[in-house]
Formats: sequence, structure tokens, C-alpha cells
Amino acid sequence: MPVTKSAKRALRGSKAKESVNKIIISRLESAIRSAKKTKTAAKILAAISLADRAAKKHVVHKNKVARIKSQLSGLLQKKSESRKLKPTQKAKKPVSQKKK
Repeated sequence: MPVTKSAKRALRGSKAKESVNKIIISRLESAIRSAKKTKTAAKILAAISLADRAAKKHVVHKNKVARIKSQLSGLLQKKSESRKLKPTQKAKKPVSQKKK
């Protein structure tokens, strides 16, 4: 147990921050699990948003958040690639003739 007055105050503060950080991390982890399971765009974007907020508050390291966002955005790309899209036709440019 802390002895000095400032150490007691620091302990109270760190306990309060720990409880808030646990809430943020648990919400982030459950959002990531949900996004990976359902693979819907709304769930993936919600998980990315929570990851950004956790990095902003320094709860999770920014490199870990970058890794999480990369994995989740890969799910979005795989889903969009699986759809069959019609190739777009490019409009042909008219051939200009040089005038003499």
C-alpha cells in the first residue's frame, strides 16, 4: 500500500483510469469479433471508429490500431471483390486530324 499522500492520490487515479480503460478495450474487442463474424460494412466501420477512439485516448497503441484497421479493411475489400461487377467501358476519344 502507498505511504505518502501523493502516492495514495496516484493510486486512486490509476484505479479510476483502469476501470475506464477496461470498458473501452472490452467494447473494442467485442466490436472486432462482431465485425469479423458478420463482415457487414456497418459493423466494420463501427469497429474502426472504436479503434480510432481508443488510440486517441492512448488506451491502445497507435500501431496496434493501424494493424486492426488494416485487417478490418481487408474484410471490406474481400467482400467487394466477391461481388461480380460489370466491367466499365471506356469512351473512345475521337481521332483528331491535323489541318494543313
